[in-house]
Amino acid sequence: MANSAEPLETEVIDLTHDGQGVADVDGRRIFVPGALSGEIIKILPRRRRRRLQEAELLEIVAPAPARVEPPCPYFGRCGGCALQHLRYDAQVGFKEKVVQDAFLRIAGLTPASWFQPITGPEWHYRRRARLGVRYVAGKHRVLVGFKERATRYVTDMLDCRVIERPLDRLPGQLAELIGRTSLKQRLPQAELSIGENARAIVLRVLDEPSSADLSLFEKFGLEHEIDVYLQRGGPGTVEPLGASPVGRLSYRLPLFGVTLTFAPTDFVQVNSVINAQLVARVIELLDVADTDRVLDLYCGLGNFSLPLATRADSVLGVEGDAGLVARAARNARDNDLGNASFIAADLAEPEWSFLREAWDLVVLDPSRSGALVPVSQMRRMRPRRIAYVSCHPATLARDAKELVESQGYRLIAAGIADMFPHTHHVEAMALFERR
Repeated sequence: MANSAEPLETEVIDLTHDGQGVADVDGRRIFVPGALSGEIIKILPRRRRRRLQEAELLEIVAPAPARVEPPCPYFGRCGGCALQHLRYDAQVGFKEKVVQDAFLRIAGLTPASWFQPITGPEWHYRRRARLGVRYVAGKHRVLVGFKERATRYVTDMLDCRVIERPLDRLPGQLAELIGRTSLKQRLPQAELSIGENARAIVLRVLDEPSSADLSLFEKFGLEHEIDVYLQRGGPGTVEPLGASPVGRLSYRLPLFGVTLTFAPTDFVQVNSVINAQLVARVIELLDVADTDRVLDLYCGLGNFSLPLATRADSVLGVEGDAGLVARAARNARDNDLGNASFIAADLAEPEWSFLREAWDLVVLDPSRSGALVPVSQMRRMRPRRIAYVSCHPATLARDAKELVESQGYRLIAAGIADMFPHTHHVEAMALFERR
């Protein structure tokens, strides 16, 4: 390969799963952030690190037809988005290819059909965000935003185009607020949650706020109609500031007539529009009958369990987080769904009685690590259909291989739901049917 200190011209032959361009130089793959497949570019190779060869993009000699001008001034520095320079329909196609490649490479599988991708608004879709907070002495001010790409620094940003309105300007407003407090060097994180009826911000504090700080926080909450919470330690220490927050956070799934409430730090799907479509698609594909017993694993707050309970005879939701289980049970009571029950269980362990019972339908919605333990029990449970929702195509493909090769199922359909436009994150779903 040419001297690594010399610029060179090359062609981008592919994109990695996280949206980096891949160039082939003298048989060596070089990763180029900001480059798109098919482009001719000039690069400056950098020193190899962790067995990877990266390069700086110097010039785009011949741009790809799908390249667009990113509308966000922070794109390229902020690590929140990776694909704003790629036209949106091409982003969806790229994510579909990531899922297709994972199934083929890891499992040797191709589904009988591909779902039409679920898409929604490109911008202002994010109802949850965890923002970093950092006081920068050189700038004499506080920064609030997502972490910079490939660094631990906080992006210097005033607003964010993917956060739901009207809180898209919250980074700059929070930075100004925190800079006026005694905690400007002792407040590392702000976590934002938006419900349909209320909004909340959780401030992680390392020191006790002064009375003046508390007054500033309370005034900010009133001005912006946002509930302010303080977190002095672990997740169990989150407490509202003041005697009466505006209201409980909640979201509706109107097609099923259910409303789910959640706490400010609870996991909920980031994109409310896509989530509603995803729930509807999964339940449609399962073809639920009113006599069905349904097992919903990794059920969280009951995002799938409660809609399923409006169609099925009974639903059991299982979740590892006891707090989420309690809130799921409360959500079932609040929606008068007495046929939905919930238990807390570590699904990394196989010896649970519900994994030895027969079920008509199973829903899986695990974290990135996947659902290999429950999947390995499907031959015993014998559901006629399994709907698997995944935020990590590689573990979905791994588990699909187990279902098809060892558990007696066919992969009949798969596809994506674009939960995170302009990022490289892929939400995938797959439907399996017993042979």
